[in-house]
This record gives sequence, C-alpha cells and structure tokens, in this order.
Amino acid sequence: MTGMLSPPYGLVSLFGLSFLASTLVPLGSEWLLILLIVQGQPAPTAVAVATLGNSLGAVTTYLIGSFGSDYLTGRLLRLSDRDLHRARTVYRRFGVWSLLLSWVPVVGDPLCLVAGALRTSLPLFLVLVPLGKVCRYAALAFFTLQGLR
Repeated sequence: MTGMLSPPYGLVSLFGLSFLASTLVPLGSEWLLILLIVQGQPAPTAVAVATLGNSLGAVTTYLIGSFGSDYLTGRLLRLSDRDLHRARTVYRRFGVWSLLLSWVPVVGDPLCLVAGALRTSLPLFLVLVPLGKVCRYAALAFFTLQGLR
C-alpha cells in the first residue's frame, strides 16, 4: 500500500518525532507509528525505529539530569517542580525499576532526568528504558495490526 509518507521519510520522521517526544517537546509519537503501520510499513521496523528514537531521547534527558543545571531542566525540558516531585516520589518508591515506566506521559521524562541526577548506572538505564519503550510500541503495533484484520 502506498501511503502519504514514503518509507524512508516516514521512518526518519518517526525517529525524529520519537526522539523529540522524550526530550524537548511535549509530543506523542504513537500516532505516526500507527499511521505508518496502517500504510503498510512493517511493524517490526516501525517499532524498532520508534524505540531507538525514543530511547536516545531519554538518554539525552538522562544526560541533562547528570550534567545539566536547573536552567536546562526548567527552560529546555520545561519540567515543573510538580513533575519533578512526582518523578522523585515514583523513583524513591520503585527505584530503578520505575524506569520501565519511562514511556508514561507526564512522569516518564522526569523519571529519566531524576535517574541522571541520581547517577543511576547508565548500562542499567540502557536496559530498562528501551525495554519499557519497546513493550509500549510493540503493544500499539499489535493492536493496530489486530484492527486491520
């Protein structure tokens, strides 16, 4: 099926949107993943691209938490004190396992920032965050494909 977004541009757009959605811009990337799958993009490819972009965005947020300042947190990421407090509460309660929820709107980005600020092991971060994100994207792809049947 030929769609509005040709495969290379669609995947590049998905990567970029997924990256931005987990860093600077309060966007969602799920709609583009679904659109590309509906247009015939192989679901595994779309899920992999979205997961990679979203995970690299989360690493950027982690690094801002590790090396950044309050200015970067407030101005660049636009995280409110309330968002950060909520993330710290979740992180204290569930520890590093809370990073499996880094895909959750509102609390996910602050969780990554808090993980960086608390110097969570980067290798552990690089396992837990993509795992949570791939599960989310895979579930979306699965339900999209079920709806196409």
